[in-house]
Amino acid sequence: MSPFQNNPIGVIDSGVGGISVLKCIREHLFHENLIYVADSKFAPYGEKSSEEITHRVLTAFDFLNKKNVKSVVIACNTSTAASIQILRDRFSYPIIGMEPAVKPASLMSKNKIVGILATSGTLLSAKFSALLEHHSNDIHFITQPCFGLVELVEHGDLVSPALIALLKKYIDPLLKEKIDTLVLGCTHYSFLKPAIQTLIPDHIKIVDTGNAVANYLKHVLVEKDLLNQNIASGTTNFWTNSLDKNADKVMADLWGENPESYNYRGLWD
Repeated sequence: MSPFQNNPIGVIDSGVGGISVLKCIREHLFHENLIYVADSKFAPYGEKSSEEITHRVLTAFDFLNKKNVKSVVIACNTSTAASIQILRDRFSYPIIGMEPAVKPASLMSKNKIVGILATSGTLLSAKFSALLEHHSNDIHFITQPCFGLVELVEHGDLVSPALIALLKKYIDPLLKEKIDTLVLGCTHYSFLKPAIQTLIPDHIKIVDTGNAVANYLKHVLVEKDLLNQNIASGTTNFWTNSLDKNADKVMADLWGENPESYNYRGLWD
C-alpha cells in the first residue's frame, strides 16, 4: 500500500472557474481530501504570456507541495497549454491537465459543425492548434475568444444583463454558422451553462470536460495505488489570493454543496 494514499489532491485554477471541475472530482472521489487554490489576484490568464502563466502555476505548486499533495489537477485549459510539460518534468507525482472537449464534441456532432468558446490564451496555444488539427479532418470548428467572461464569473455574476449581452455577442456568430455542438473551453464557462441554454436552440449540445477529468484522475489514482481507502467523506479546503471582500462568498456560492463541506481557509501567496 502506498504511504501517500491519505495525502490530499490539489486543484488549481486562475480563479474560481476550476470549482466546476472540483465539484465533479468530489462527486467521483467522495473519500479524497481536496485542496482548491484560486489564483484570482492574477486572473484572467487568457491574455498573459506562457512564461507569466507558468510562473503563476509554479507558485501555486510550491504552495501545494507544502501541503504534501499526492496529485494535482490543473483545472484550467490555458494553464495546461502553457505549463503542463514543464510541471511533469519537474514533479514526480501525477499531474492531470485539461483541454477543450474537442474529441467528444467531434464524435457528438451530427452536422460536423462545432463551436468553441475559449480564452484567447487557449485558442492561440500550440497545444490547442495541434488538438484541432488532429480532429479537423471532417469537422468544421469555429472558435470564439470570449474577452470579459472570466472577470464576470470571478465576481459571481452568472445572470446579469451585461453578462447575457456579452454571451449573446459571442454565441450569435456561432449560431449563424449552424453549429449543433458547443464546446466550453474554459472552466469558468461551465457556470454559465444555464445562461447559455437560454440563448441557443434546444438541439445544440453543450460539452465540457469536468466529468472526464474526474474519471481520468480516479483511473490514475487506482493505477498508482494512490486512491484513498478511508470510508469517511473527504475534506474540501478552499484558498484564494483575491483581496475582494466577496471572494469567500463567491466561492461558497459556486461550490453550492452542503455548507458543511465548504471550508474556507483564507489567503495564500
